[in-house]
Amino acid sequence: MDPEPTTQLYANPLASEADLTGFRLEGEGAVSFPQRRLRLEGTRPAEDGQAANIVLWCPEELPADVSISWDFWPLREPGLCILFFHARGRGGEDLFDPGLAARSGPYDQYHHGDIDAYHVSYFRRRWEAERRFHTCNLRKSYGFHLVAQGADPLPGVLDAAGPYRIRVDVRDGEVGFQVDDVVSFRWRDDGTLGGPPLTGGKIGFRQMTPMIGEYANLRVATW
Repeated sequence: MDPEPTTQLYANPLASEADLTGFRLEGEGAVSFPQRRLRLEGTRPAEDGQAANIVLWCPEELPADVSISWDFWPLREPGLCILFFHARGRGGEDLFDPGLAARSGPYDQYHHGDIDAYHVSYFRRRWEAERRFHTCNLRKSYGFHLVAQGADPLPGVLDAAGPYRIRVDVRDGEVGFQVDDVVSFRWRDDGTLGGPPLTGGKIGFRQMTPMIGEYANLRVATW
């Protein structure tokens, strides 16, 4: 388990509509709070493919070294969840800069569009191969580089008994991912794939329809 960060930078319970002030939803989706936690789901049929998927961005700008954690409940599968982090325009622009190309959910807009980001995919249950053998994958974009992979300890919806505390750490160029203190992977970005290590930027929660997930107690901290 990685050391606990000592300085809290941002905290959001994600318990009501008021907690989403400044957040941006890309794609056709719905947010609700039936259990006083954020429920996120797409509203287009899964048959629409990538056009049915959604991303919800937090407006906070992060530092280079950061620990991001949240509570997660999987409610419906098949589907897939991703956290984007250190996301910004490829020229260093703010992610919400109006000069960047519009984004509406299709994945290629995020890995081969106008932005750079790390993205960790977890609860990968969308396709048969993902359901057969559960892994968490870390990619770096621009370019869709698969840079790290580790075991996914999350159970399927039938056996899930959340919340599960998920945590992403970026410290001195090393990225770590863990679920309930179980480390899935660690990877050091030495700049050989996709350019120099990414720093700063925003975080966003992505879901592949028909996934429904709930989120709460978002925390951002540093050491």
